[in-house]
Formats: sequence, C-alpha cells, structure tokens
Amino acid sequence: MYTSGIIAEYNPFHNGHRLQIEKIRKKLGADASIVVCMSGAFTQRGSAAILSKGVRARCAVENGADLVIELPTVFAVRSAQYFAEGGVRLLAALGIVDTLSFGTETDDAEFLSSIAERLQSGETQQAIRSTMKDGLSYAAAVTKALSLTADEADALRRPNTILAVEYLRAIHTFAPELHALPLLREGSAYNDTELSGKYPSASAIRNSIMKHGLTEALRTAVPASVFSSLTAEKSFPEREHLFRPLLAKLYTMTPSDLAAGFGISEGLENRILEAAKNADSLEDFCIALRSRRYPMSRITRTLLALLLSFSPSELMEFDRLGPLYIRVLAFNERGRGLLKIIREKSRLPIISRVRPFLRHGADEPDNMAQRMLRYDTLASDIRGLMLDPIPHAGEDFLLSPVYVKPISQKS
Repeated sequence: MYTSGIIAEYNPFHNGHRLQIEKIRKKLGADASIVVCMSGAFTQRGSAAILSKGVRARCAVENGADLVIELPTVFAVRSAQYFAEGGVRLLAALGIVDTLSFGTETDDAEFLSSIAERLQSGETQQAIRSTMKDGLSYAAAVTKALSLTADEADALRRPNTILAVEYLRAIHTFAPELHALPLLREGSAYNDTELSGKYPSASAIRNSIMKHGLTEALRTAVPASVFSSLTAEKSFPEREHLFRPLLAKLYTMTPSDLAAGFGISEGLENRILEAAKNADSLEDFCIALRSRRYPMSRITRTLLALLLSFSPSELMEFDRLGPLYIRVLAFNERGRGLLKIIREKSRLPIISRVRPFLRHGADEPDNMAQRMLRYDTLASDIRGLMLDPIPHAGEDFLLSPVYVKPISQKS
C-alpha cells in the first residue's frame, strides 16, 4: 500500500484540493494513504490563515486525507526553498511516506527535473544571489542564470511551478527515497482573485469572503464541510489589526536593532523606520516598502518575522536540523494506524498536546525542539490579535488532535 505526502496550506481547503486527493488515489490505488504536512497559523506569504489550523486540518480529513500534521512556523512562513525543504524533511522523517504529490501548472516532469537539477549547482546559486541583489525577483533571477527560453520562463513564473521545482530539489538533497508525483493543476490560476468555475483558487475564495461574505457562489467552490466551518466562524483575520502592535515594536527599535533581524538588509531597516512615522495603515506601510527588490510577499514575510522575533542564528540552526517534532492536528481511523507505525519508525517525538512537551526538559537552554514549537504557539497568539473579539492567548495549549469518525459512525 502506498502512502503519499502532500505539503499544503489549505487556506481554505477547496474543491481543487479534494480533486488532488482523488487523483492521487486514482494513480496509486484506492487504498493509498494520504498524509498532509500543513502550515499552521500563517502561510508562506506571511498572511494569517483564514481558518485556524485545527479547523483546516479537520476539513482536510473530512475530505479525503488520513492524517494531518503541522509544518513548523519557522519553515511555513519563509520563501519557497525553505517551505519545501521543511515539508519534505518532515514527511520523510515519518518513515512511512514513499511518494510526494504536488500540483503544478505544467505536467512536463522532464522540464521540472531539469530545472531542479540545474539549480543544484553552486555556481548557479551564486549567480541567482548576485542577480537578486540587482533587484530582480527569484523567478527572474533563475531565468537569467539558466538562460531559459521565453516559454520556460513563463512556466517558472507561476507559483506552483516554482514550488514544484523546490520540492524536487529538496527530495534530491534530503529524501532521495521519495518518488515525485506532479499533478496538473486544474481550474483558476493560483493568483486569480475572481470566484469562477468549479475549481476557483484559494485567493479568489478568500477575496470573495472578505468582499461579499458567505455567498451561494462560495458554497459551490468548497466542500460542504468547509462551507459549514466558514459559516461557524465569528470573524476572520483582519491584517490591519496588526498595525498597532507592529508600530509599538518598531518604536522601541533602532536601525541597528532592525538590521540584526531576519530578512532585513541593504538599508531596508531605515526605510521601515521612516515608513512607520508616516503610514496611516498597514496597507500604506507595506506599499511604502514595496519595490522590485522587495515584492509584497517578501515585505509581508519580513514584517511577520519581525513580530515573531525570528533570530537569524536560530533559523540557521533550524535549517541545519530540520523539523524536530511531529505535531498531529487531525486523523481518521486509517490515520490512527499510520500513527502507530510512525511511532515505531520515526526518530522524532509525536506531539498531541503542547504543554507536556514544553514542560519536559524546560530547564535545558539548548532544547531546539521546544524553541521551534514556541514559534508555533506565538504565531497562533499573533493570529488571535487579528480576530474580533480577540481570543485569550494560549490557544495552542488547548488544541488537541481531532479524530474524524467514519461517516457510518457519525450520529
């Protein structure tokens, strides 16, 4: 029996995600197991997830996944390379995953493998870093470094293709035993903001919710359980709510304080402090910082890293070590069986409750697993600041894995 891994955000889970799971089982067999490594409170772009990680994980299992585990925040909210590396390394560490499936805008596996292989070169990486210092985006820098054709460059500019290449690179470096299973993405493009067709993008779904609320058009774009979960929410994260906490932090910092932080270099610290004096909103603040060198996604990630107080030296150590625990968010009966096997095969501890894990060995200053996990709990608390009303801090300490019963057992 095959076990396929998926690295996802499910922000929120929609019809296209369910189609991916169906395609995996069509290719690998109806009895194939699906393990999802999912981001937590915030996504790779640095934005808050529209639903909590517990709810999103439950929705995934209700719609075909067997087990959902959390991708630690220190990997989940960074660039495509580290997002992919964290997910691949965590899935490989389970000891049960043999296939990694991912959606992509091209099903040309040879093209994806060729780009990934060429990117492994140290000389190519140096050329990319040098070009990005001139203000080009990552995709543009890769295009120049690899001398890609116009068609190849166009394919690489699509977000899922970039991630696909990074997944293949991570497999090559950290988990060569994993087989890649790229699946052609169907429906709206990743960045489409209009709700249309059977498989609209997550961006379009979020945009529709924030502009129009929970409409009948939205009901057809997501599985019934996801629509019910969206309906049950008291409020959705409002990014502007982070403006004052961000300003409060910046008012206590000097340019040298900022320059020592993660992702801040080349004078960005001065621009940040200047923008903080003049911006009337978080949106204005981000626009003032945006440039060709610093696109909006990078700005958003950088500001989140600032709020989380990411330590560059800690992140370097986390990158060296990889994910240090398996945090279970949701599972079904098949997933319960997978967890038993994981306990036997994996060297990583399995976390079902946060508090006992953080208490054990709390007096050990170099317990990197606990330090990694505290970023997860902090991210959940910061997301809470974006809700109305604001929940009490410590939400993660109350979260337990969700067991999803088979339909026949539900009353």
